[in-house]
Amino acid sequence: MRLAEPYATAYETVRSAENVFVRLDTGEGPQGYGCAAPDLGVTGETVEGTLQVLDDRVGPELRGSDPLRTARLLGRLRKPLRDHPSALAAVDMALFDLLGKAAHLPLWKLLGGYRDRIRTSVTIGILPVKETVEQARERVGQGFRVLKVKGGQDVPLDVERMIRIREAVGRGVELRFDANQGFSVEEALAFVRESRRAELELIEQPTPRGAPALLGRVTRSVAIPVMADESLLNLRDAFRIARRGLADMVNVKLMKVGGISEALQVNAVARSAGLQVMVGCMDESALAVAGGLQFALARGNVRYADLDGHLDLLDDPAAGAVLLKQGTLYAGREPGLGIELS
Repeated sequence: MRLAEPYATAYETVRSAENVFVRLDTGEGPQGYGCAAPDLGVTGETVEGTLQVLDDRVGPELRGSDPLRTARLLGRLRKPLRDHPSALAAVDMALFDLLGKAAHLPLWKLLGGYRDRIRTSVTIGILPVKETVEQARERVGQGFRVLKVKGGQDVPLDVERMIRIREAVGRGVELRFDANQGFSVEEALAFVRESRRAELELIEQPTPRGAPALLGRVTRSVAIPVMADESLLNLRDAFRIARRGLADMVNVKLMKVGGISEALQVNAVARSAGLQVMVGCMDESALAVAGGLQFALARGNVRYADLDGHLDLLDDPAAGAVLLKQGTLYAGREPGLGIELS
């Protein structure tokens, strides 16, 4: 799927997204749908590898099984799909979709039903200052009240962008900054110090994920919350971040951790450690975003959402799978994930 508007981060420019759709067929009963967003740089997967593992491992493992024994089936798949988290997420999503349809309940209610709506941020890629401010004004005009701005390449320019955005949109809009691993500790501290006038809500993944101690140094040295994103790939990472106090917040993405079941466990670790949780996404079809939304609505300590990965995708076969109004995502009433694909 091509993007209506390509965007840049600290380490790449994204012009299109490749997703893999999964359908679980129960014969005469309902069908379950899931979606994988493999990304070599984040999840370590390729589309070809995802298709192969679905054909070679998932199909034979699930064929003939009871689809409602979700924990048992996912337990059998977790080891063979250890290096394929988005493939596991797609199967997990499809199994939960089936479970919700069998129970005649939307998944967010089946999982806990804490809330029926949540505000989402919308992302602005790395652009010149003038274009950044123009896009910020445009998004606010569309009803968004939370902006996430990408950076991490140039501290003075990043500072100027954030200050100019604040001047343009006023104080009624929350501003988040995502460095995507682009800063050193010193650069991160300088950015936070010099952008104080922008009144940032948080800074996301300022330092490289391969050096977790650096993330901890930033967390202990700045006055605004620091969020771990690329540093959190699985349940073990969540435990390490919590135990060592490496971040104040964690960004849980279904594609990174392996689906809704794993996200619930990561969320439990975060809750026990007092870490705030945001549910995020990759460049994903609305079907995958719907899966993240079900998780976000089900749990009370998932306070933040960054579920905008579907907004600029062209020819998304699941377009309309989530309801977005004025920057807020609303729960659906249909069972499961609430979508049927032709």
